[in-house]
Amino acid sequence: MQGRDEELRRIELLLAGARCGESGALLLHGEAGIGKTALLEHAAARADGLRVLRVEGIESEMELGFSGLHQFFLPVLHMLDRLPGPQAQALRSVFGLVDAPVQDRLTVALAALSVLAEAAADTPLLCLVDDLQWLDQPSADVLTFAARRLRAEGVVMLFAARGDSPGSTARALPRLHVTGIDRTAAAALLPGLAPHVAERVIDQARGNPLALRELSAALTPAQRSGQLGPLAMPDGPPALPSRLQEALAEQIHHLPHATRRILAVAAADDTGDLNTVLAAAARLGGAVEDLAPAERAGLLAVSRAGLRFRHPLVRFAAYRGAPLAERIAAHRALAKTLDGAGQAHRRAWHLAAAATGPDERVAAELERVAEWAGSRQAMASASAAYERAAQLTSDPALRARRLIGAAQRASEAGQDERCAALAGQVPQPLRDVGMAADFARLRAVVELGFGSPAQAARLLAESADATAAQRPDKIPVLLTDALHAAFAAGDATLITQIAARSPDLPVLAVPAYLFADAAAAGPRKDGRAATDGVPTVPDVGAVRGAQRPLRELVAACGRARADLMDQLMTGHYCHLLADHGAAHQVATAAVVHCRDRGVGGWLPTTLHLLAQVELALGRRGDALAHATEALRLADYYDLDHRVAHLRALLAVLAAARGEQDHTRELADRALEYTRPRGVGRGTSDALWALGLLDLGSGQAQRALDRLEAAREAAGHPLLARHLLPDLVEAAVRAGHPERAKAPAEALAACADALGQAAVSAQSRRCTALTAPTPRAEEHYLAALGLHPADDSFERARTELLYGEWLRRQRRKLDARDRLHAALEHFDRVGAQPWSRRARTELRAAGEHHDPALAADSPLARLSPQEREVVRLAATGATNREIATQLLLSPRTVGHHLYRAFPKLGIGSRTQLADLLGG
Repeated sequence: MQGRDEELRRIELLLAGARCGESGALLLHGEAGIGKTALLEHAAARADGLRVLRVEGIESEMELGFSGLHQFFLPVLHMLDRLPGPQAQALRSVFGLVDAPVQDRLTVALAALSVLAEAAADTPLLCLVDDLQWLDQPSADVLTFAARRLRAEGVVMLFAARGDSPGSTARALPRLHVTGIDRTAAAALLPGLAPHVAERVIDQARGNPLALRELSAALTPAQRSGQLGPLAMPDGPPALPSRLQEALAEQIHHLPHATRRILAVAAADDTGDLNTVLAAAARLGGAVEDLAPAERAGLLAVSRAGLRFRHPLVRFAAYRGAPLAERIAAHRALAKTLDGAGQAHRRAWHLAAAATGPDERVAAELERVAEWAGSRQAMASASAAYERAAQLTSDPALRARRLIGAAQRASEAGQDERCAALAGQVPQPLRDVGMAADFARLRAVVELGFGSPAQAARLLAESADATAAQRPDKIPVLLTDALHAAFAAGDATLITQIAARSPDLPVLAVPAYLFADAAAAGPRKDGRAATDGVPTVPDVGAVRGAQRPLRELVAACGRARADLMDQLMTGHYCHLLADHGAAHQVATAAVVHCRDRGVGGWLPTTLHLLAQVELALGRRGDALAHATEALRLADYYDLDHRVAHLRALLAVLAAARGEQDHTRELADRALEYTRPRGVGRGTSDALWALGLLDLGSGQAQRALDRLEAAREAAGHPLLARHLLPDLVEAAVRAGHPERAKAPAEALAACADALGQAAVSAQSRRCTALTAPTPRAEEHYLAALGLHPADDSFERARTELLYGEWLRRQRRKLDARDRLHAALEHFDRVGAQPWSRRARTELRAAGEHHDPALAADSPLARLSPQEREVVRLAATGATNREIATQLLLSPRTVGHHLYRAFPKLGIGSRTQLADLLGG
C-alpha cells in the first residue's frame, strides 16, 4: 500500500477500537481506480479476530430492492432468530423468505441494526461496502442508517464510493477523500520500466494506482525498455476513466471470442453465482473452460463462493465491449435460467434489458415487481420498475398510470427531483378523472418540495373542483390535503376558500368558522388576509360555531378506524383554540395510529404536533424528546419540509434554555428552507425562537423586531396567538408601550373568545404590564390564580414580572418571595437566561447570597446596580436596552460601566462575556 499512510492509520484505529468493543464508520471516496477497493482488502487482511461481512454494489443490480442487503447478511441470516418478531419478519419479507408486506421501512433499518449488534455480540465485525454508489438505494439507506447509530458494539463499517462528493445517502458519515499517490510511491509501482517511460506513465496516471498498473501493462516489451520513440499515448491529459477503459477493453479484446461471450454473461448477471452464469452461458454454447483465459489474465477470480471481477471497471468493460446483440442474448439467457419463484424480479429486469421496443408482457411483469418492492418499502426500486414498465408501454393511458406510480414511489423514497422529472413525463390531458386527481396530489408533493405550500394547496383545490362531479369520493382527501398545505403556508384567506368548497365536512367546517374574518378582510398583496389596524380574532360566536363540528371530529378521532389526516387537522384545531388537553389526546392517538399501523412517513408529522401541544402544556422535557425523535425520523425519510418545521420548534425550546449558538443554528437552517418557499408557520416559529432568545438575554428591542416579524409571517392573528405574550413583554421592556397595546388587546380578545385558563393567565399578565400602576397587582394575582399547575415556565415568568413590579414599588420583602418562586421554577426547567434575570432582581431587592459573588469573584467588587448593568452588557445589550430594562437613563448605564471596568480589570465591554463566563 504505497503512499497510503493516513488511510491505513485511520483503518487501523477503527480495527483496534472494534477489538475493544467500540464501533466506528468511515466512507472512503475518490475517483475510479484510486485505491478504495485495495484499502478495503487491506482492512480485511488486517482483521485478525474480526468476522468480515461484505457486499459490492453492482450497477446492473441497482434497481433490485434490498438485493445488496441480502448479499451482505447471507453469512449471518441465522441471527434473525434472535431478533424481536416484527424485526425478524420485516427482514425475512424484504429478502423474499416469507410472502408478507412490510408496513414501515424504519422497521427494516432497525432490524439490520439489531442483526449487526447480535452478530458482534459473539465476535467483533468488519463490514465492507464497496461501490456504494451502485448499491440499490434501500440497501444503501439501511446500511448507512446503521453506521450512524452504532456506538459500542464492536462493529466497524467501511464504505467505498466513487466521486469527489458522495450523494445524500452517505451524509453524516465520517469520510476520507482518497486522492492520488505521490510520484515516489507511483514509481515504486512501476518496476522494470525505463526511467523516462516511467515518468511518462506517472504523468498520464496522475497518481491513480489502477491507471499506473493498467497503462504499464498495456505497453509492449520494446516500449517498456524505452527502445522506441514516443509512447503510444496522447500528449494531453485525457479523462482517466476513459483512458482506463481503453486499456481494459484492449485486454479483453485479445481474449478468445468464447471467453468474451461468457464474460458478457457474467457482467450482465447480478448474483455472482457461478452456477447461474454457467447455466446461462450454456444456452449460448459456452462452457466453464471458456473462463480460463480471463482467469489467467487476472480479470476475474472464480471460486466455490462465486465469480468476481477484479475491479468494477473490468465488469463495465466486459459488458460495454460486447456487441448489442450479444448483450441482449446474455440477458435473455439469464432470464430463462432464473425461472424460480424467488427470482421473478431478476427475471423481469433481464427481460426488460433485452427489450428493444414496447412489450406489454414484460411491462406487466415489471409492474408486478414494482408492487412487490413497494410492499417491502423499497420505494426507490419500485419507482424504477414502474418507470421502465412505462417505457415499454404503448397505450397512453396505461403509460400515464405507470408513470404516476413511478413518481409517487420516487416521492415516498425522498427523491423529489426525480419525482418532478417523472411527473413531467405524464402525457396530458388525462381523461380519467380519478387518475387526474392522483396526478394533482403528485404535483402538490412536487410543489411542496420545490415551490410553496400555498401553490400546492391551490393545485389540490382546483383538482377538487374538476373532480367533484364525476368522483365525489376523491373530494375529502383532496381538500384535506389542500387544507394541510394552506395551514403550512399560514394563508388564512386560502384556508377559508378551501373550507368553503365543502363546509358540510366537519374537517372543513371548523376553519370555515374560525377564519371567516379572513374572507371578509380580503387578500393582501401577498395573498394573505388583511390585518389593518388592531388585529382581528375570532369572536365568541365563531368559536362556538366551530365547537360543534370540532366535537364530532374529536369523538371520531377516538374510534378504532379513525382517519389519520382527520386526526392531524383535529389536533391542530384544538391546539389553535388552546384546548390543549383535547389536542394532546388527539395527537397521542395520531402517534399511536402511525406506530401501530407502520405509517412511518407520517410519524414525524404527528410527533411534531404532539411536541407543539406539550410545549403549550409546559411539558418541555416531553416536547424536546418527541421533537428530537421527529427530526431524526424526518431526516431519515427525507422530509425536508417537516425537518424545517421541527428545527424551528427545537429552536424555540433551545431559546428558553438560553442555548444561543444552538438556537441560532436551528433557526437559521429552518429559515433557509421556509423563507424562499413561503412556509409562513415555519418562518414564524423560527423568528419566534430568535425573539425569545433575545428577550431572555435582555435584548428587548431586537426581540420586539423579530417577534413582530414572526407575527407577520404567521399570516393570521389566530395563528400568531402564542406569540402575543412575548410581543407585549418585548414592547414594554424596549420602551415602546404603544407597540404593546394592539397585541395585548388581541390577546385579551382571544382569552374572552376561547375561555381557556392558560390563555386568560397570559392575558392578565400582559394587562398588568400595560395597565396603570394601581391596577397591575390585581392582574398579576389573577394571572397566578389562572396558570395551570404543570406549566412551570409560564407561571415563573408571571412571578418574575410581578416580583420586578413589587421591587419597583419598594416592597422588597414581597418581591423576594415572588422572585424566589420564579427562580425555583426556572431552575427546574433549565431556563438559564430567565434564572439569571431572577437572580439579578433578587440582588436588586437586597438578596446578597449568590455563588457568583464569592470573595474571589470580580463581581463582588461591584455595587448591586453595577452588577445588573454588567450582566446585561455581557449579553450584548446596548446601553439603551439596558436602560429600558432597568428603568435607568442610558447615560447612567454608561456611568455604571465606566466605574465597573477598572474594578473588573478590563478596558472594554467586549471582554465582559469572557469574564462572566469564567
